[in-house]
Amino acid sequence: MKESFRWYGENLDPIQLSDIRQTGARGIVTSLHEIPYGEVWSRDAIAARKSLVEAAGFTWDVVESLPLHDAIKTGDGNLELLFANYRQSMANLAAEGVRTICYNFMPLLDWTRTDLKAPVAGGGTCLRFDAAKMAAFDVHILEREYADKAHTPEALDQAKAWYSQSSEDDRQRLIAAVMSGMPGAFDLYDLTGLREALKRYSDLTHADLRANLKRFLDAIVPAAEDLGVRLCIHPDDPPKDILGLPRIASSGADIDLILAAHDSQANGLTLCSGSLGAHPENDVVEIASRHAERIHFAHLRNVCKDPDGSFEEAAHLDGDTDMVALVHVLIEEEKRRTKAGRANAVIPFRPDHGHELLSDLDADAVPGYPLIGRLRGLAELRGVRYALGDR
Repeated sequence: MKESFRWYGENLDPIQLSDIRQTGARGIVTSLHEIPYGEVWSRDAIAARKSLVEAAGFTWDVVESLPLHDAIKTGDGNLELLFANYRQSMANLAAEGVRTICYNFMPLLDWTRTDLKAPVAGGGTCLRFDAAKMAAFDVHILEREYADKAHTPEALDQAKAWYSQSSEDDRQRLIAAVMSGMPGAFDLYDLTGLREALKRYSDLTHADLRANLKRFLDAIVPAAEDLGVRLCIHPDDPPKDILGLPRIASSGADIDLILAAHDSQANGLTLCSGSLGAHPENDVVEIASRHAERIHFAHLRNVCKDPDGSFEEAAHLDGDTDMVALVHVLIEEEKRRTKAGRANAVIPFRPDHGHELLSDLDADAVPGYPLIGRLRGLAELRGVRYALGDR
C-alpha cells in the first residue's frame, strides 16, 4: 500500500507540500479545483500541477476528483459535449501519467456535516453529522417543502427543541457546516440559492439517478479502458438521501450494481471506510473483500455511529470499523495482484478526515483536512501496515 496525502493546491490549501513531506507520505492526491466543472483539463495545466508535486518530492498518484457536471447527474439536455470533455481530460491526464481518477455521483451536495468542530474527548475537534440538527436545518432553516417526511418523529422533536433555543450564531454555524459540503470553488449557494437549486432536482428519482450513472459509464468506460485509466467511484457521504436528493452509492448492494454495470477494471471503487461505515447495515470489511480486485484507491477513516443515524469521525483505529481487518484485506489483495503480474498492483491510500489536534485548532485548514490530525492517522495506519508485514 502506498501512503498518500490529499492536497487542495497552492491557492486553496493553507497546508504546504513541504509540510506534507514531513508526514512521510510519498504520494499526493489532488485536483485542479480552479477549473469549472465540465471544462477540459488542458495538458499544460495538468503538467504544471504534476511538476509542482514532483518538485516537492512526491508522485501525483490519484486525481480527486475529476468532477462531473451536475447536468450529467440530472440527465438534462444533450450531454455529448460534457462526455467528450471528460474523455479529453482523461486523455490529457493519462498522457501525463496520471491514471487513477476518483469521482462521485452525489447530486448537488458532496459530503454533508452539521458540525465542523464537535468536541472530542481528551481535547480536539472532529466533523459530526447530527440527525436532529440536520432536521432543524431542513425543516426550520431551509424550510424545504415536505422536509418533515424525511426525518423520524424523534429527530423532528429534537430539531424543534434545538431550533427554539438556538441563537443566531448557532444557526449560522449550522448553515456554514452544511454548505461546506458544496464541492469545489463553484456553484456555492446561500439559502435562497440552495432552495432554487433543489427545485431542479425535485423530480429526480433513485431510478433516474442510476440510469444517468449508467449513461455516464457507457460513455466514459470504453475510453478509460483504451487509456489505461482506472475510474473509481466514491461512496455517498453520508450514505443516505439528503435534503430530498436521492443517493445511489450508499450500501453494499448499491456498489454491487455500479460495478456490475461495466465489468471492467476501468469501472472501480474508491473504498471510503468512513462513508460506507456510516451506514448501519454495511459491513465495510466484507464489502472490501467482495470487491477487492476493483478497489483502486482507499480513504481510510473511521466513524462512531449513534442509533438515531448520527455519527462522528473517530480516531483512525477507533470507531465501528475493524481497521486492522480492513487493511489486511487490502494488503492481501496487493499480494494477489503482484502474484498475478498485474501492473497496477499497489493500492494508494490516504488518511481521511482527521481530528483537529494541537496547532490544528488555530490553523485555517480545509474542514476535515487538518495537518496534525491526519498525521496521527497516517502514523497509526502505518503501524497497522508494518504489523501486518507491509513495509
